[in-house]
Amino acid sequence: MSSATVLPQMARMCRGAALRGVSLAARLLRSTALAGLVLGTVTAPLLLPQGVAAQSDLVDSLGARVDEKEPLLLEADELRYDFKRDRISALGNVQIYYGGNTVEAKRVVFDRRNNRLRAEGDVRMTEPDGNVLYAQELDLSEDLRDGFASALQLDTPERTRFIAESAKREDGNRTTFENGVYTVYTRPTNPPGKPPLWNVRATTIVHDQQEKSIEFSDAALEFFGKPLVYLPYLTMPDPTVKRKTGFLIPTLAIGDRIGAGVRIPYYIALDPTYDLLLSATPLSKQGVLAQADWRQKLANGEYSVHLGGLMQAQPGEFGTSSGNRRFRGVIASTGTFDINDRWQWGWDASFRSDRAFLQDYKFTRFGNASDVSKIFLTGQSERNRFDLRAYAFRISQEDYAATPASLNAPGFLPVGSGLQDKQPLVHPVLDYNYIFEDPIAGGELSLTGNWTSLTRDQTDAVQIGGVTRFRGVEGTFTRTSLQADWRTTVIDPLGQMFTPFAYVKGDLFFLASADKNVAALTDESVVGRIMPAVGLEYRFPILATFEGGNQIFEPMAQIIVRPNEGRIGELPNEDAQSIVFDSTTLFEYDKFSGFDRSEGGTRANLGLKYSLQLDNGINVSALIGRSFHLAGTNSFSQADILDATSSSGLETGASDYVGSLYFDSRQGFRIGAQARFDGESFAVQRGQIEATGIYGPLTGNLAYAYLSPQPSIGIETLRQEVIGSASLRLQENWRLFGSVRYDLESNNTVRDSLGFGYDDEGFSLSLAYSEDRSRNNGQTTDRLLFLRLGLRTLGDTQLSTGGGS
Repeated sequence: MSSATVLPQMARMCRGAALRGVSLAARLLRSTALAGLVLGTVTAPLLLPQGVAAQSDLVDSLGARVDEKEPLLLEADELRYDFKRDRISALGNVQIYYGGNTVEAKRVVFDRRNNRLRAEGDVRMTEPDGNVLYAQELDLSEDLRDGFASALQLDTPERTRFIAESAKREDGNRTTFENGVYTVYTRPTNPPGKPPLWNVRATTIVHDQQEKSIEFSDAALEFFGKPLVYLPYLTMPDPTVKRKTGFLIPTLAIGDRIGAGVRIPYYIALDPTYDLLLSATPLSKQGVLAQADWRQKLANGEYSVHLGGLMQAQPGEFGTSSGNRRFRGVIASTGTFDINDRWQWGWDASFRSDRAFLQDYKFTRFGNASDVSKIFLTGQSERNRFDLRAYAFRISQEDYAATPASLNAPGFLPVGSGLQDKQPLVHPVLDYNYIFEDPIAGGELSLTGNWTSLTRDQTDAVQIGGVTRFRGVEGTFTRTSLQADWRTTVIDPLGQMFTPFAYVKGDLFFLASADKNVAALTDESVVGRIMPAVGLEYRFPILATFEGGNQIFEPMAQIIVRPNEGRIGELPNEDAQSIVFDSTTLFEYDKFSGFDRSEGGTRANLGLKYSLQLDNGINVSALIGRSFHLAGTNSFSQADILDATSSSGLETGASDYVGSLYFDSRQGFRIGAQARFDGESFAVQRGQIEATGIYGPLTGNLAYAYLSPQPSIGIETLRQEVIGSASLRLQENWRLFGSVRYDLESNNTVRDSLGFGYDDEGFSLSLAYSEDRSRNNGQTTDRLLFLRLGLRTLGDTQLSTGGGS
């Protein structure tokens, strides 16, 4: 409830009674005297002993001075003044408007002799802030600070509700509800009169407007009208309070290795710009997990710091992982700050005691702690972008023994050992893009720059087919690259589109500290490389219309002429290891994913694009194409120190075929597919299909991936997986949901989950069970049972259980 007061709302309507020395009695008299002249809304005769002049004399005798800046407007079927008992009465359909407040009742009486204002019969009071009070009677003191209401209901803009037999307001601040109920109510869009699932019923409910607190005495939490939990005493901030010091709702955690425990959070609202959350989780097997979360907002940004740790009582429970140690903990921090309207800097960093900590204690969160830490500086305008980032990677995977052992390269660490030492420290990577505002030689000129510098402690080597390949090289590696692109488009009278283009890319590699055991690398400390290119792209969209829609056929062709790529296999390859050749990269000038490799030789790319658009909204699009190496050295057929290109589909003179097909019903169903087919046998080499749909109460997503063997990078077997998720709305508020990831080759369920939930505006409940078989922490299966219960305005609680087998 928002400062939930019954009588602040009653009081505020009438608080103008004393405003500028004008009494409410005088205002009501003035309204009576001038009703016919000012309002013109009184339908019954004014029952005063004399005419308007006499009425004016009466008002003057009361010392009334009407404040035209704050008029009181009164509408009623009948207005009366009782001289004998000194009462002013408004009868029948009474409406009083004053200071943004509205009071509606069957009868309103101001008793001047006893200094009381009484509204009777279906009373409704509406405040400017949206609070609405319903009652059978309102009885207020003359200054309207104190009063009494019976059979009342109070609704707030936060959609909270108080219902009580009676309420009393004292000192203009403290409101006491007797035999009251606190609950929430739904929006009008929900079924009218739908009762809440829960409420707090109490003998006494006290709302302190100054302290912004609500206290319940002798209370019970009820579900479906039945008491579930008895609460001798409960206090909470009213719903207008977003930040208030106090205990938050506890959460439960259960796990095979951690035991059972309760997380008890205590929130400290230190200042409007910063706060602190302290938490303690006693665990039956491992002791007390302590946490501290600090947040602060500054004039130009915000930051947070998160700490967590414990001295494990039984570290042997984690004997097969890096968690087998006494102290375990994490520190994490995030920050984002604006330098000006274009520049921003910040960080997202964390460090933990061991690789498995976040997963083993996943029942709680430690800020944004993750495997990746970074610090960044970015700037952006309409035509250029600057992005500078440094990265550190802290992996979660445990070391393992590679199978088969022949994968281990002689002279280097085994494949599955020293995994953390094989991770690079990036210090930093810089990306810069700039587009010139004015045309250059009739076309658009842009610049792209990249600077990458990193250090690795151990070489990451693997032996495949008796040949040693390198995924990362020990030492410090730095490269700076700059590329200039120019292009323009000419359209002839037939609609044919000709796009000539040219680019030139230059690289400098600094290799002074590279691992000398990697014999393939050059011995030079500094290596320069340049790659110029010119080309032409052709498109001819042909539009065909018919009754009910239209379709477009668009043949596409592209040719790129350039020299051979230099120094293949003599330079590190950090950012061009992923080669994905499909319809989305068919017309890329350079099909390498990064700057460490530069595609060379003359190449032609051909394709046909088709689009169908129906008037009913259905859309279909398709593309099929192929790439041809025409002259020079094919960069994809030449192995570098990793040899990630020999199974790319581009290593032959005529590439594999690539195609895509997309369908969108515009009525809730979409499906898309990408595939690469062998250039000779047309066998599928790589494919993926993804469909999403909504049909009535069912929402689902299904994806299938197919990857052929890639012996050149050590993948000898076919890979096929299906990933699906669905949510079924059973009734208005109930839903059933689940997901699965299934390996078709090994007939193994990698991950699966199933759960149900209930959601409305005042209550939410979800229970989910999941299994994960992808971790290498000594458990074949990680199991998690997660229960979440949320009561709007009271808070959320949850139960998390974890275990393995």
